Amino acid sequence: MANPGCTKFEQCKQTLSVGEEDYKYYNLPSLNDPRYDRLPYSIRVLLESAVRNCDNFYIKENDVEKILDWSQNQKLGVEVPFKPSRVILQDFTGVPAVVDFAAMRDAVKRLGGDPEKINPVCPSDLVIDHSVQVDVTRSASALEANQAIEFERNKERFLFLKWGAKALKNMLIIPPGSGIVHQVNLEYLARVVFNTDSLLYPDSLVGTDSHTTMINGLGVIGWGVGGIEAEAVMLGQPISMVLPKVVGYKLVGQMNQLATSTDVVLTITKHLRQVGVVGKFVEFYGPGVAQLSIADRATIANMCPEYGATIGFFPVDVNSLQYLRQTGRDESKIRLIEAYLKANGLFRDFTNEAQDPEFSEVFTLDLSTVKSCVSGPKRPHDKVVVTEMKEDFQKCLDNKVGFKGFNIPKDKQATKASFAFDGKDYSLTHGDVVIAAITSCTNTSNPSVMLGAGILAKKAVEAGLSVNPYIKTSLSPGSGVVTHYLQDSGVIPYLEQLGFFIVGYGCMTCIGNSGPLDESVSGAIEGGDLVVCGVLSGNRNFEGRIHPLTRANYLASPPLVIAYAIAGTVAIDFEKEPLGQNSEGKDIFLRDIWPTRDEIQEVERKYVIPAMFKEVYAKIQEGNERWNKLDAPESQLYPWDVKSTYVKSPPFFETMEKDLPTVKGVTKARPLLFLGDSVTTDHISPAGSIARNSPAARYLSGKGLVPREFNSYGSRRGNDAIMARGTFANIRLLNKFIGKASPRTIHIPSGETMDVFDASDRYRQEGTSLIIIAGKDYGSGSSRDWAAKGPWMQGIRAVIAETYERIHRSNLVGMGIIPLQFLPEQGAASLGLTGREVYDIELPAVIKPGQKATVKVDGGKSFEVIVRFDTDVELTYFQHGGILNYMIRHIIKS
Repeated sequence: MANPGCTKFEQCKQTLSVGEEDYKYYNLPSLNDPRYDRLPYSIRVLLESAVRNCDNFYIKENDVEKILDWSQNQKLGVEVPFKPSRVILQDFTGVPAVVDFAAMRDAVKRLGGDPEKINPVCPSDLVIDHSVQVDVTRSASALEANQAIEFERNKERFLFLKWGAKALKNMLIIPPGSGIVHQVNLEYLARVVFNTDSLLYPDSLVGTDSHTTMINGLGVIGWGVGGIEAEAVMLGQPISMVLPKVVGYKLVGQMNQLATSTDVVLTITKHLRQVGVVGKFVEFYGPGVAQLSIADRATIANMCPEYGATIGFFPVDVNSLQYLRQTGRDESKIRLIEAYLKANGLFRDFTNEAQDPEFSEVFTLDLSTVKSCVSGPKRPHDKVVVTEMKEDFQKCLDNKVGFKGFNIPKDKQATKASFAFDGKDYSLTHGDVVIAAITSCTNTSNPSVMLGAGILAKKAVEAGLSVNPYIKTSLSPGSGVVTHYLQDSGVIPYLEQLGFFIVGYGCMTCIGNSGPLDESVSGAIEGGDLVVCGVLSGNRNFEGRIHPLTRANYLASPPLVIAYAIAGTVAIDFEKEPLGQNSEGKDIFLRDIWPTRDEIQEVERKYVIPAMFKEVYAKIQEGNERWNKLDAPESQLYPWDVKSTYVKSPPFFETMEKDLPTVKGVTKARPLLFLGDSVTTDHISPAGSIARNSPAARYLSGKGLVPREFNSYGSRRGNDAIMARGTFANIRLLNKFIGKASPRTIHIPSGETMDVFDASDRYRQEGTSLIIIAGKDYGSGSSRDWAAKGPWMQGIRAVIAETYERIHRSNLVGMGIIPLQFLPEQGAASLGLTGREVYDIELPAVIKPGQKATVKVDGGKSFEVIVRFDTDVELTYFQHGGILNYMIRHIIKS
């Protein structure tokens, strides 16, 4: 909080009386600056943080002025610091964060410091939600079975996390089986306004998951960062960011009776991807916002990474307060939240145009124009109106291989593959559904679409409809509250009759934890070389993410997931073709069983009540029997088990010294990979299953493990040896050296084709530095720190790309990898690069943010690139060899 080094804003620290209590807060209107009233509400939160935390060291008086003058500075790429109130993590990214904390403690002790100084200094919450998989489904015992398997697979990881909960101060760990991190954040962890020793200030956060943005639906600023950047925030460092442009997105009109919030978010995602909002804040306003529930807003905010913005923000209004009441928050805290936000000009009335702030640019959506839709087959922003789905899928079969194409020859498009399942004969063809999952925080946090799915299931069963038994159906709620209202409303039996049994409380299918398909189904798919489909209520459908064998994956609302499961194919026109027939042979169309918004809202009002939330969250920290039986170490330094294949001390700080290393360019480097556009963090560091013929599998086999014990890459992020071998191991990786989807590359000097890790290891033995050449949007997708750590482990010194995804570029800097960007209108193709050259990267003697550098290629060719260190703080991190190295030296010095 405000430091003796900065006294200018102490006059803003005033008293707010609420009831019989007095509180302190930094009163922003008391700045008496007319610019404040024109600031977007999201920028006001940044301003409050700067005023409150001003110390003239990390945050200076001039930074406050920069934010106040947002109207001018948003256009200039001005750098400002931001100190979030807290950090949230999930276990896939949380385990490596805790591993880093443990390794940093070791390094601090080795270098003569006090290891107990390595602790989170701001509240840090870790929710274990990424480990459970859909191993068992279509059974009343599926939930218990999957949770038992989860603990069997992940005991080492869970023991380690329980050590972290004990050893690290200011860290709360929510045990497995509790729910999905972003839904738990929304329903339970969110403060909206902090009250720390009677000082009030806005809740804000960063998280180690890109869908941290979901919390913006409740009026809490939050976005995803890389694990290493989050660790710096946990250690008290502000985030350095470029003051963003703020896009105003005006919502008008009313949703029609048959549209869902999923349809709205997929429509917005496509629109904002088209107009371009990467690196910008999006702030929603207009009378249409007032008609959206907080669950609807959270659904829209959740998919912010898919439309490319940093946040999609809905300021707090009366609906926000009502949501806090609905979710069982204390009434006295709600009154305090309302009083503080109103006093500070942070409370919004969306029907009052006089409150509309200034925006960088404005776009409008009339909610009445939203149509039922899905997105796919390979990207979340490729929206397809449901009435056009059959035609669109046919075009995808015809089109050449790409985001909307599979290039299936005409004579192969009618291929059918027969198989037997449970004693009956079936056949599969292109477009058939083999996975149907109601999953993900995006939708399972929203009672309207979950109850909509339940009502549709009831009507479908009553109409005599069913789902083919070979389709892998699953229901993975985001919290126990969902189970409560589905049970109390009476729809669970109907969901189960269609195969949608509850299989676990976690991300599951949405992150690739879909589990195996039956061998007979897998054999038919592979034997017929079929483009079969997954349909899920998730937020991402990148190629290879959901399941290796579902080449087409569509994001859809939970009711549509059930509809496509009943149909058994995506190649259907619901308007003209029936879902099936009833017992009398009458055609049943989707319109016959589709619930209206009024129907759904009537059930929601009756069954989604505060008592449910209070009951579920009163027990959330108690854990479960399996968790409570774990006997974790209690030492301040973690006693690493050299036999563990889950948790291993990483090599990041092994050779680190107290003094700064010398910054050098890169000489005689070879490209390890030559990539195109839209290479995602899933391509770079997959989270899904470990293929039996991969370098990671060979490593695990060498440790005595059998394939059923391999688990997933995501679950093994605490082991650098496995993660290095898993880097670029996605079977859908398109490397131009190979010319087809494959996790392999060419060792250029020998001409040998080999797994990417094996090639990097060969180069390491030869003493050759490595780089990567890529196209546009390099590193898009989940905020995954191993997508930067893995390349560092493989010896990557620099990446040269046309453009970067924001979080991934930051992670590269955090690991000491140089992000270089081709000049506008340039790329590998226009420069005539083949990737087989030898590269020298000459860094300037004094590097400045956004500076250019020269890359020389053997044969006399050279070209300029932009050095993408965007801020002075990023430069400092790079000079130290990475952000964590900087923090270790900083803590030892202090």
